Amino acid sequence: MISLNVNQKDYRIDADPNMPLLWVIRDIIGLTGTKYGCGVAQCGACTIHLNGEAVRSCVTKLSRADGQKITTIEGLSNNNDHPAQIAWNQENVPQCGYCHSGQIMSAAVLLRENPDPTDADIDSAMAGNICRCGTYQRIRKAIHTAAALQRKEGASK
Repeated sequence: MISLNVNQKDYRIDADPNMPLLWVIRDIIGLTGTKYGCGVAQCGACTIHLNGEAVRSCVTKLSRADGQKITTIEGLSNNNDHPAQIAWNQENVPQCGYCHSGQIMSAAVLLRENPDPTDADIDSAMAGNICRCGTYQRIRKAIHTAAALQRKEGASK
């Protein structure tokens, strides 16, 4: 049995320790916001947070997550009100939308580590996330918007 804490809820998982965390999250736990894209950690659609760091769940073994804290897109915020989620909607980022849970999860880590990223910072942090629709300019704009929302939110506290 492997113990996981996913979105602040504890789970005991009886599965092959080599199973990719993506399939545990989607098929065993039932959270389908994390997407399967390539299966080889190249596209970023499956990005989650493991102890606060962005990781590709398609290649992360279940055993690596034993006793760790996992956050999926469903647990990023209570009401879809994380600054990145708000900005994604405000800037009309999604086209097909398939990659965007992974994009938002990567952006959330960037914004936590760098609350005022430059274009170059954004391009570097988001380089591992592929958007088949090519909405990269809107993604960058949304991250700048999210950074401004985050700063405004911090100033009002």
